[in-house]
Amino acid sequence: MPRWVDVINIDRGREQILRARWCSTFTCKLRGLMFRKGLGENEGLLLVEKSESRLNTSIHMLGVFFPIGVIWLGKGGNIVDFVLAKPWRFYAPKTPAM
Repeated sequence: MPRWVDVINIDRGREQILRARWCSTFTCKLRGLMFRKGLGENEGLLLVEKSESRLNTSIHMLGVFFPIGVIWLGKGGNIVDFVLAKPWRFYAPKTPAM
């Protein structure tokens, strides 16, 4: 059963930014957004690792047919990198992320 979480911005009075599917298993992270036609409005995917890493938090856009905004977070929940990811490419954060 998929687990969903609310992503909020605490600097804006806990404003909800989007609802995201929590992906912490290998299978969920591998599948990601492959072969989907798109995302719903205010929908996202949260790929979660147990420790900070550049390699383990890299993503592939193979089989993803639309660009997505990617934000990598560090241990404290701070943004460590971001990119507009285009289909059929690979991306890794500039610094370790979770």
